[in-house]
Amino acid sequence: MLYPENFEEKLGFVRIREQLKGLCLSDLGRRKVDKIKFSTKAQFIHTLIGQVEEFRQIELMEETFPLQHFIDVTPWLKRVKPVGTFLQEEEIFAIRRSLDTIRALLRFFKKRQEEEKYPLLQKLSSKVKLYPYIFERIDQILNAQGKIKDTASPELAQIRREMREKELAISRRLQAILGEAKKSGYVDAGTTLAVRDGRAVIPIDAGNKRKIKGVVLDESATGRTAYIEPQEILDLNNLIKELGYAERREITRILALFTDDIRPYIDELLWAYDYMGTIDFIRAKARFALKVNGIKPIFSEKPVIHWFEAVHPLLHLSFKKEGKHVVPLEMHMEGPGSRILLISGPNAGGKSVCLQTVGLLQYMFQCGLLVPARETSEFGIFQKLFLNIGDDQSIDNDLSTYSSHLLNMKNFLRHANSKSLVLIDEFGSGTEPLLGGAIAEAMLEELNTLEVMGVITTHYANLKHLAGSANGIKNAAMLFDTGKIEPLFKLSIGEPGSSFAFEIARKIGLPEHLLKRATEKVGEEHILFDRNLKDILRDKKYWEEKREKVRQSEKHLEKVLAEYDKELAEAKKMRQETLSRAKEEAKELLGDVNKRIENTISEIRKNQADKNITRRVRQDMESFKEQVNTLDEKEDAKIHRKMEKLKAREQRVTKEKKPKNSPSATPTKELLLEAGAKVRIQGQSTIGEVLEVNGDSILIAMGSLYTTVNRKKLEIVSEQAYAAQNRKSENVQMATSNFEGRKINFKAEIDVRGLRADEALQKVSEFVDEAIVVRMSRLRILHGKGNGILRQLIREYLQGIDLVRSFRDEHLQFGGSGITVVELDL
Repeated sequence: MLYPENFEEKLGFVRIREQLKGLCLSDLGRRKVDKIKFSTKAQFIHTLIGQVEEFRQIELMEETFPLQHFIDVTPWLKRVKPVGTFLQEEEIFAIRRSLDTIRALLRFFKKRQEEEKYPLLQKLSSKVKLYPYIFERIDQILNAQGKIKDTASPELAQIRREMREKELAISRRLQAILGEAKKSGYVDAGTTLAVRDGRAVIPIDAGNKRKIKGVVLDESATGRTAYIEPQEILDLNNLIKELGYAERREITRILALFTDDIRPYIDELLWAYDYMGTIDFIRAKARFALKVNGIKPIFSEKPVIHWFEAVHPLLHLSFKKEGKHVVPLEMHMEGPGSRILLISGPNAGGKSVCLQTVGLLQYMFQCGLLVPARETSEFGIFQKLFLNIGDDQSIDNDLSTYSSHLLNMKNFLRHANSKSLVLIDEFGSGTEPLLGGAIAEAMLEELNTLEVMGVITTHYANLKHLAGSANGIKNAAMLFDTGKIEPLFKLSIGEPGSSFAFEIARKIGLPEHLLKRATEKVGEEHILFDRNLKDILRDKKYWEEKREKVRQSEKHLEKVLAEYDKELAEAKKMRQETLSRAKEEAKELLGDVNKRIENTISEIRKNQADKNITRRVRQDMESFKEQVNTLDEKEDAKIHRKMEKLKAREQRVTKEKKPKNSPSATPTKELLLEAGAKVRIQGQSTIGEVLEVNGDSILIAMGSLYTTVNRKKLEIVSEQAYAAQNRKSENVQMATSNFEGRKINFKAEIDVRGLRADEALQKVSEFVDEAIVVRMSRLRILHGKGNGILRQLIREYLQGIDLVRSFRDEHLQFGGSGITVVELDL
């Protein structure tokens, strides 16, 4: 089910149809494009996607795919189904060429069947039949240029032979008559034969036209030249004309006979041409996928969205012409915890484009098209798609913009279920904000109860609060560069976004006193809420940059560790080689010593020495050997201890690289929570105390803030951690007290006149840093006029600070260009 009826038009899918038609080679394929339909059948969608992916591979890898003569001849074949009708000469020639293309397609896939390539496309060609008889019959009557052959029938051969003989006789006789006229001087020497109304004639001066007997068929525009068909040629030309009539009658008979012969095969031919149209259609989808970087995603039969680097295809094509790139979208929706995504953020920040991207890509996928996203993206199947975007007001139906939105909402609530995807832009807009916001909140709760999946954009703060506490709804924000006051067109899931209404109005140039008056009207509380959102986004951007720097540092550290491991392994190998070599040398040395001792003993015995002396010499030798072995073992142990120290140092470095987990946090468990327990909301660092337990709803106090949280989102922490937080809070209070003192003593004006350039810049730098700390948004720098060098240096410095929104000369009566007024974005 699709809602509303103009679903495709609102999403822009009609433009994709136009793109596909432009990529088709024939009307056969273009008619297939018109028949594209949204499907909920998993196997059918899987087959369509697979066919396009196979053809995308053909476009990338194959160079011999047949692409000529994709001609739609089906209207002619359907026309000659009744007996008595026949095909024309040029129609048969078109059939011959297009059948050659179909035969080439079948050969292409049959040749790759042994390689097990393109199985889905091969399956399409398995039911197509082409009969050689049709090719033979066409070749019997048509030549290579598509004309009827002389040999198409004996009668035609006889007629054309006679025509050639008569034409040859006419040519000879005309040349003779022309030659006689030239001799008589009736025509100029350079005159040649001419043709008028298909008949050969002699051009002659109008004054001499009576000199040649015949019929004047034509005259020149000036009337000076007459074109005469000689009388004796007239009868021959009439005979040729009669032969021409006979030729046409015979050709008609031949065409009718040919059509009768192939009429039994028309149904098979229509099937073959439907196959050619399908190939043309699939090729167009594959070529469109290549244009928009479409891929075959991971397939799921459940309603799920896990998308990475998803891109709006039409926006991609538009930006590509301008040399720009679309910021990719990352989207995750599955299960009870994250069914509905509530997107907020500034106007023109990309909320509507994000919503349209989700709707268009999901619709493309379920229509059998490849989608522009990363290959690891997972696409599921939805049974119903609902869309509320744009203005549907109607004079005929007496509907306002808000009434049309409410009508859409009524249909959503009536027909939506857990397998539906709901897309709503600017939820609740079009009426009084307070009432519209309340109705929108009630509808959002009902949609959440129905367990639908959806993407909803809004500016209403009450909806953001609901998404922050309701299970199944998640906040998301379109990021905004607070320094440059411009959107980043990047979606961030997890936190609500600020509308940045005052910042945008200030950038446009709305007077400051109007913005101040607007602040007073809307209330300081609302402004603080929006400012806090802005600070959260700015801090998030800062920490994302920090995380990227840490990631780069870790990557560098891993590289250093890898090099260290390599050097360690080489050192170990070198140590083993050194020890082996040392032992070999020691063995050789001991061998030499043994030989010497044995020689000594032998010498002693010869000299009849005392046996005690010999025994002592042997004992000394064994003692020496033991000392050498002990020395080797000690050296080995010493080196081993050094290696162990190196490994221990490496483990310490690796351990320091890993993030430290909080020792006080306990993994989320189904624990018994009671009043007085210390808990923390998952993903936050602030610790609170349980005040009241009502089933799964837990009332907790976090400082001066009281809030109700679902039991599943809490985790138990220790009393020590709670006490540590309180000590930290006391330190924060002391720091806050110091901060208030610094803010009171801070002066929003600095005088750098008479200082050297480097001293002045140092002083200005410290002055601006202090102003940012105490959140003083308006500053004055006295630098004097002079030659303007100091003024220029200071302003160049200010341009490089992100939080400096603007700077200007002071009013003329207060100092003019000798003073620079600085506005900070705080």
